[in-house]
Amino acid sequence: MKKLSAFSLTGWALLALFSSWTAQAESPANSTLVTIQDAWARPSNPGSTVGAAYMTLTSSKDASLVEATADVSDSVEIHSMSMENGVMKMRMLESLDLSAGKPYKLTPGGFHLMLFDLKKPLRVGDSVNFVLTFKLANKSLVKQNVKASVKDAPAAGH
Repeated sequence: MKKLSAFSLTGWALLALFSSWTAQAESPANSTLVTIQDAWARPSNPGSTVGAAYMTLTSSKDASLVEATADVSDSVEIHSMSMENGVMKMRMLESLDLSAGKPYKLTPGGFHLMLFDLKKPLRVGDSVNFVLTFKLANKSLVKQNVKASVKDAPAAGH
């Protein structure tokens, strides 16, 4: 009987150990850095090798979006778009700073991701898999996956 009790005690100890490890892995300190919502990409025009994608990013800590890659293109750039004196100005950004708790909307006519050298046309119903890289204040990098649906949108922007 004593051997059975010792075995049972060891089993319970291991169960408790694994339970606490699982709880730690799911603790807020290890949760997702950036919540990504409403990710979508615009269908590409016939013969075009560029595309655009949009989403809302909300970071739990001050961070910067410093890089993006996509499975459907050779390169992705972070862009801003604005109107100045009736002229549309588009600029590539090295990074997009995110303040903790503040949603940043990547939208047509504003901040967005430009996809260059598309491997195939983007069609309604397709998906685009992105890997976004964020830099924290301590200079550490965090990569996060996001899937965007290709869908029609209003004609504003690009």
